[in-house]
Amino acid sequence: MSNPVIQEDLEYIVSSIGDWDQMYGKTVVIAGAGGFLPAYMAETLICLNDKGRGERVRVIGIVRNEDTARSRFAQLLGRDDFSLIVHDVNDPLTIPGRVDYIIHAASQASPKYYGSDPVGTLGANVLGTRNLLELAREKKVREFLYFSSGEVYGEVDSSRMPIREDCYGYLDPMNVRSCYAESKRMGETMCVSWSWQFGVPVKIARLFHTYGPGMRPDDGRVFADFVADIVGKRDIVMKSDGSAVRAFCYLADATVGLFTILLRGCNREAYNVGNDKCEISILELADMLVELFPERGLKVLPQLDDGAGIYLKSKVNRACPDITKLRSLGWEPHFSLEDGFEKTVRSYLT
Repeated sequence: MSNPVIQEDLEYIVSSIGDWDQMYGKTVVIAGAGGFLPAYMAETLICLNDKGRGERVRVIGIVRNEDTARSRFAQLLGRDDFSLIVHDVNDPLTIPGRVDYIIHAASQASPKYYGSDPVGTLGANVLGTRNLLELAREKKVREFLYFSSGEVYGEVDSSRMPIREDCYGYLDPMNVRSCYAESKRMGETMCVSWSWQFGVPVKIARLFHTYGPGMRPDDGRVFADFVADIVGKRDIVMKSDGSAVRAFCYLADATVGLFTILLRGCNREAYNVGNDKCEISILELADMLVELFPERGLKVLPQLDDGAGIYLKSKVNRACPDITKLRSLGWEPHFSLEDGFEKTVRSYLT
């Protein structure tokens, strides 16, 4: 990778896993590979190949937007260990040859889509999951990793935080914003059902707020907006009172966690992926980012409107994962909020 921050991260991820033996010589299909988190998984495997420790991993990325994917993976195009397939996972797909691992990360994760495209949001989580599980069944894969979300927990009282994998709250199916959380829940149930009935080995990662290099400036999530403001030298204008509290996990840490689940996790188990040590309110996050880059001369401005029409807001005031289960597999988040956001902003300025 030409970006030094990304290359630094990939080296960290490869060294953090240590034992990659079961991946050598295997074929890995990553659906939604153009997303900033699955892209890191693809690039990590190519970085592993470049170290020449074992037989090379073959990476196949399934993407819907060819131009975006070709731009992200420009340095990998033409390699014999990396290829792209332009395909909508809502349609059945065929991949010739052996497939050993499938990573299903195809999804619209930004709240800006929940109101503008609820049908498209839930499609990849239901129809796409079915099609990829059928491919996994046909290919008799070694592992199937499903990207789920902390949103599956619904409205959980703050007194029950950090939230464990067996703790669920209220989710209103009549609220259009539930298109994401309800379909992620259904995707999990589908994974367990295909595993139970057809023997497909499945593992589920419930991702909490993840940030890092490669986030789209127009992502729509507040932390991406803040980073875009810092990079663009714009004052941060709050879209709320900023009282909501979230736990943020740096991309490299989350990627190590995902590979840990894939390689060491138990069949038909779900694992929270997040950083319980990095809880902060949205207003405090805005203030922290401005203070991290004093040379840019920016400030945080109070809410000017209610943000109506931008995206559908969550009713959850605090969201923090209990990561005891993933820690039991040997994973521990490493990057602080300050380090992670400094690296993120620097990746756009390099």
